[in-house]
Amino acid sequence: MTSDFLASSTAVFLSYRSLGERAIAQVSDEALNRQEDEECNSIATIVKHLHGNMISRWTDFLTSDGEKENRHRDNEFEVEALSRQELMNRWNAGWECLFASMSSLSSADVEREVLIRAEAHSVLEAIQRQIGHTAYHVGQIVMLAKMYRKSDWQSLTVPRGQSEQFNAQMRAKHAKN
Repeated sequence: MTSDFLASSTAVFLSYRSLGERAIAQVSDEALNRQEDEECNSIATIVKHLHGNMISRWTDFLTSDGEKENRHRDNEFEVEALSRQELMNRWNAGWECLFASMSSLSSADVEREVLIRAEAHSVLEAIQRQIGHTAYHVGQIVMLAKMYRKSDWQSLTVPRGQSEQFNAQMRAKHAKN
């Protein structure tokens, strides 16, 4: 079961990475750095935060506290105009760190204890925590991208008004298996 958990968690992370990338691809370079107000983060800021979080959490995952001393979380939320290339470099570096660490885990590691801000978590709990955190922020990216694209938005999941058609396709696909 633990190897299934690791494989399933990796698949979930891959799906959130894809969702975020497909949303980011739909917005203009200018929109990546757009901040609606002083309390709202831009897509670039959210990516900076995800990058910082992933690098901190997943570097030396099993052997050091997930909140590294060299991480300056508050700086992740400072406004900084990033080019699409800079943004995607940070995005990719965070994901690469996460997936490298995930791929190194064995079933035996799932019950091990790791620290996040000096608080003990099982590896299973830490992974679930990261999935929740990632989903939260990727959802923000999708919402902002959709807001910026308005009627030009290309659905990332089941398009509005096409649920029945999609469900019928899924039933037909799985009936053949």
